[in-house]
Order: sequence, then C-alpha cells, then structure tokens
Amino acid sequence: EDIYNLGDALIKYIFSETMGVELKTPFQRISYKESMDKYGTDKPDLRFGLELIDVTDLLKKSDFEIFKKAPLIKCINATGCANFPKAELNRLTDLAKVYKAKGLVTIKVSDKLESNVVKYISDSLQKELLKRTKAKKGDLLLIVADNFKITNAALAALRNELGKILKLYDPKEFKFCWVVDFPLFEWNEEEERWEAAHHMFTMPKKEHLQFLESDKGKVHAQCYDLVLNGVELASGSIRIHRADIQEKVMKALGIEKKEAERKFGFLLEAFKYGAPPHGGFAIGFDRLVAMMLGIENSDIREVIAFPKNKKAECPMDGCPTAPEEKTLKELNMKFTVEKK
Repeated sequence: EDIYNLGDALIKYIFSETMGVELKTPFQRISYKESMDKYGTDKPDLRFGLELIDVTDLLKKSDFEIFKKAPLIKCINATGCANFPKAELNRLTDLAKVYKAKGLVTIKVSDKLESNVVKYISDSLQKELLKRTKAKKGDLLLIVADNFKITNAALAALRNELGKILKLYDPKEFKFCWVVDFPLFEWNEEEERWEAAHHMFTMPKKEHLQFLESDKGKVHAQCYDLVLNGVELASGSIRIHRADIQEKVMKALGIEKKEAERKFGFLLEAFKYGAPPHGGFAIGFDRLVAMMLGIENSDIREVIAFPKNKKAECPMDGCPTAPEEKTLKELNMKFTVEKK
C-alpha cells in the first residue's frame, strides 16, 4: 500500500504541476488474471471497453476442427462493424498473424450469421454464441483459436487497433491503472520446467507460501506494474528478505542447495543477519514524457536529448569508437572489424 500511495501521489503531482491536469486517485487496480481475461494483455488500455469474450466451451462443441483442437477460443464483438470491407478484414487478419495466430475467423451478424465456418456450428450453438457475445444485427465477431499466449496476444492487438480506427477513446485522456497479482512462476513449454515470471527475488504473497512446493502455478508475486493507456510506465516489486523463503523459491526453480550456496551464498548469508522488508518501483521517465506529450506509440527517441540512430550510433558525439589496445588487454578481449 505504501508503494501504491507513493506512486499515485507522485504521478498526480507531476501531471498537476507540469500540465495542469488533475488526475483522480487512487488509480484503479486490476489483477493480472482479470487483465488477461478481459483485454488479452497485462498492459490494458482502459479508455474503452471492447472486452475479450471466452467462447471456448461453446465452440469446442462445433464440428470445426480448428475449434475442437484449440486450447483457448476468444472473440471480440466489434459493434456495428459487419459492413467492414474485405480489404479491412484482410488487414486485421494480417495483424493477427503478426502475433502468430494461424488466422482470424470473422462472423457477420445480419438476419443470420454469415461466415465460412457457420456450417460447422449448430443452430443451438449459434444462439448461445449470440447470447454470450451480446451480438446483434450489424455486429462483427472476430475469433482467434490457439494457445493461451497467441490467442490473447492476437486479440489484444486487434482490440487496440479497433479502438483506434473506430475512435472509441479520447486521445487526450490519461487512464492509469495498477496491474497486480502477477504469477510468481510461469511454465516453459519448450524446456518443460518452471521459470521466474519476473525474477527469483520477488516476494511471494504470504497466503501462497504454502504452494511453493505443492502447486507453483497458484503462487502470486508481490509485484506490480503501473500502466497508462496500454503502455507500461513503471514496474516494481516487494523483494524477498528472508533466507528460508529465498531458498524455497530457488528450489522451486530447480536450483538445489549446493548451487544456491555457490551462486548466491553471500545473499543468503546476509539475510540471516536480518534484512528489513523492502521494495520499490522504477518509472520509465522517457516513456512517461513521451506519453505526456502525446507522441505516437510513445516513441522515446523523440524525447531523448541525444538518441542513437538505427546503427546504434550517436550522431552527436560519434560513439561508439574503437577501444584502446590497453583497455582490451585489461579486459582480455580482442577487437576485430568484419570485412564486407
């Protein structure tokens, strides 16, 4: 609560003193789960609705093979967009594919449902779909069916794009929120092991300590992000200050006691002498300034005094330059230039 109160007060003061904008505090708080469920991202733009709708249980009953096999099926009801031209639908499909979706299913709502997949959906399921999505004549359903990550990422991008092209929000509005209750661990499907969602030094929520060994997926972290209009402005956490908890977290990540002592023995030893509970957060100052100035896509290069170009060179001072031989010897490094 100290962190949230400090963050609210600091941002409120900055906007009031520099722009004359009086923000309403405390800022809204939204859990990671709610953010992913409703917006498909942990950086939600709350200036407009257009929430994602989970229709997995309905469309898995259809005869469409892609729906039957997909772990997660979600959709957006684009109100009044049934008359979108084919070129616009193709553009939205291409956007979904950028986020690795295999495609985008579109269903136009008129006197009946219009789509090349409707023949695979029974009349009763169609009625349930309309009821779940609250779709009516003139609406357009955009559906993505894939795994958790791809389905949410693709629809989150589509939601933001629709918000822009349909002008669903005031571009001058500032809508802040804290995203909280992040998972402490996430499952790496490729390596089939648990990883730290943020970092291994984040304090778990007290009520979830009991799950560190038995059910890692249930453990939430005491970390938080401050989001403005769909852009992450600040991030932070309460850190672990007890050796026993730190050792349990490391063990949960597959770091056994000997390895933990070898790599982090100094830290575990220090904790045994007593460390105060501590935490904080850091604001991306360049990003904050870009957002305050209304710069498109919060491009921080527009607010950095001496930005690098695409070659990672600084036009102002000409860096980077070749290092001196003495420096290279001290670092036991060799500098070479590739011949083109």
